[in-house]
Amino acid sequence: MNPAGSILPAGALPAGVLLDTSIIIAHFRNDPGVTAHLIASSALYVPWIVLGELRYGALRAQRREAHLALIREFLQIAIPLFPDLGTSEGYGDLKAELAAVGRPIPDNDLWIASLARQYALPLATRDAHFSWVANLTTLVW
Repeated sequence: MNPAGSILPAGALPAGVLLDTSIIIAHFRNDPGVTAHLIASSALYVPWIVLGELRYGALRAQRREAHLALIREFLQIAIPLFPDLGTSEGYGDLKAELAAVGRPIPDNDLWIASLARQYALPLATRDAHFSWVANLTTLVW
C-alpha cells in the first residue's frame, strides 16, 4: 500500500494538491476563495505533520471540541499522507539544499515540502518561504 492507503505503484498518487496548514485554517475560517479551490481540486492530500499542527491548534482553542470536529470532518474529503524512507531522504536533502544557500525554513515545512516533491504534488500554501524550495510548485490561494 502507498501512503494514501490504496494499492498504487510506489511514488504514484492520483493528481491532486497537497495542503499546507495555512490553507486548511483559511477554509475553516470560511474563506470563500480557498473553499472554491478545494471544491475544484481532483484530490486533496494532507501531510501527517499538518494533522499534528491542526490538532495542536484545536487543543489550544476555546472551542476545542468544535475545532477537533472540523478536523475530523475535513478528513472525510482529504487523504492523509505519511512519510516513508523516501520522505526522510528528501527531508535531509532539502534541509541541506536550503542551508547551503542560507535560506532555512521551519522543520515542519521541510517535511511538507519533502512530501510535495516526493509525490510531485503542487502545494497550496500562504507561506512565502516555500517559494525558496527548488522543484516545488506552490499554489498561493
